[in-house]
Amino acid sequence: MIQNFYKWKKILITGSTWFKWSWLSFWLHNIWAEVIWYGLEPNTNPNLFKALKLDEKITQIIWDINDIKSLEEAVDKYKPGIIFHLAAQPLVRESYKNPVYTMITNSIGTVNVLEMIRLKEYIKWAVMITTDKVYENKEWIYPYRENDRLGWFDPYSSSKAMAEIAIESYRKSFFKNHKKVAVTRAGNVIGWWDWWDDRLLPDIIKAMMKWEKLTLRNPNAVRPWQYVLDALCWYLILWEKMFEDDKYCGAYNFWPDIGDNLKVIDLVAASIKILKKWEYEIDESANKWMHEAGLLLLDNTKAKTFLKWIPKYNVWETLERTLNWYNVYYNQADKIEELSLNEINNFKL
Repeated sequence: MIQNFYKWKKILITGSTWFKWSWLSFWLHNIWAEVIWYGLEPNTNPNLFKALKLDEKITQIIWDINDIKSLEEAVDKYKPGIIFHLAAQPLVRESYKNPVYTMITNSIGTVNVLEMIRLKEYIKWAVMITTDKVYENKEWIYPYRENDRLGWFDPYSSSKAMAEIAIESYRKSFFKNHKKVAVTRAGNVIGWWDWWDDRLLPDIIKAMMKWEKLTLRNPNAVRPWQYVLDALCWYLILWEKMFEDDKYCGAYNFWPDIGDNLKVIDLVAASIKILKKWEYEIDESANKWMHEAGLLLLDNTKAKTFLKWIPKYNVWETLERTLNWYNVYYNQADKIEELSLNEINNFKL
């Protein structure tokens, strides 16, 4: 059981205090792992990291993943045995506005973490989180497998492909015998308390609360929609398997079943039914200055076969659960920590 496996393990998580990072930290803390978090200040308001009082529960180091000296000081001080590397500039549109920062953070930041794994004997395992957009996407109707070609169309995808090339190089050059490293490729994770700009569900909620129309840039784009705890559970199971046997090292598509892929406009229509109010408009001209894929499919056979994991929620359950969680923020703010803990405890592993 994961609840017992992670007990007293010393784990470094890199990344901002975005909701996915915060959920992972909160989950690990509540199964008695010793969590060291290394990343930038909270960058949204509201913010799950603050709402869960994680600064009182885990060790927090405010610094940039691009600063290798500070990263080395942190790992030398706390000596983690495991790293979950999530630090990134994670937005495609932002990568067009700030390509240099995106390239440096996503590629060199990853190399900095790899150097810590290489140099520090006490770091034995790492799960490196990249993206579903890492493939050279030709928008074919068949799903990409882990050994398909990596791509480089937009700055974000390019930066993640660069990171994966570096990871594989380090794996083959330095980590063969005594270090275990795996890569996870996931995307369009949704869940409660995601408030980042330029993400569909937060944009829906913000528009609804302000009684504003939501502008859809790419309404017919097909995307996967995966519940945040489903995705994180794959990460936790993967590391447990790696601990048992190095055959589990390598790359995995952590991707929902093909039936859970929906057009953006269909997800919006379903959200309107759940929320029972609000409207949207389509403005595809807002997307003309950048490339955004219309179709992307990944094959999750390897992850399901090797790790024996089946996502708990389908896309409709995920959507309803996510939107209902936002009601908690507006109606039961004093119970956020309690309800979040219940959500984790009810997520049977």
